Amino acid sequence: MTIAITGVTGQLGQHVVAALRDMGRADDVVGIARSPEKAVDLGISIRKADYEDLASLEAAFEGVATVLLISSSEIGKRVAQHRNVIAAAEAAGVARVAYTSILHADTTPLMLGQEHRASELSLIESGLAYTLLRNGWYTENYAAGIPVAIQAGAFIGCAGTGRIASATRRDYAEAAAKVLTGEGHENRIYELAGDTAYTRAEMAGEVSRLAGGEIPYHDLTQAGYAEALASAGLPQVLCDLLADSDAGAAKGGLFGDERHLSQLIGRPTTPMAETVKAMMP
Repeated sequence: MTIAITGVTGQLGQHVVAALRDMGRADDVVGIARSPEKAVDLGISIRKADYEDLASLEAAFEGVATVLLISSSEIGKRVAQHRNVIAAAEAAGVARVAYTSILHADTTPLMLGQEHRASELSLIESGLAYTLLRNGWYTENYAAGIPVAIQAGAFIGCAGTGRIASATRRDYAEAAAKVLTGEGHENRIYELAGDTAYTRAEMAGEVSRLAGGEIPYHDLTQAGYAEALASAGLPQVLCDLLADSDAGAAKGGLFGDERHLSQLIGRPTTPMAETVKAMMP
């Protein structure tokens, strides 16, 4: 059975390849990349295709049984791009598409949910067998800001006391690998989140403990957080996205307690404290 992974050069894609390699399935994997030269070190077969080039996708999916559609990072273009992948999969005779969506895509307060839900519906309505991997927050999303917070003397955000049930990319990638190679996952929806949840203040507390000095969390308004990010030089679209995600967390948008993730990977998800320790400067 040949498995195609789109967006294979991205961080999640590389983790999925590693998980499949650990399972002894590397020979069954085809990586789909817009820039194949970036994938030469992955140790798998690579085919060139672009989310916006339907013909290239159809050719790349030839002989493929299952596709992992890793969601595009181009906000505003993703629904059309994902529909191209789905249409190409149909044309190439692919049996099943697994899609990396967002936690509780049908009810999430996060603006990211709109494109994900539209993409889910396109896949469901296509007639292809599907698996929806509704990934929660990556712990690395917050942990990546640890060095800057230590330097600045504080964390900032607008998540309030919202609890965040995050997990690592490796956790989500292992779940994807299990779904791609296992049986009984057709037309299933998995709500994937970490086993334990924390607030942003609690993460700041863990960083403070490891750093040996207080690095507090300052809660701002959504607009204030977006403005602070912009003043630090981040692109406006990213500022708005991060502020919206934090505001969504305050409303419960990053919390899930279904335990589907740990059930799929057969172990507890990676604790926040472990990721924080690994990413301390």
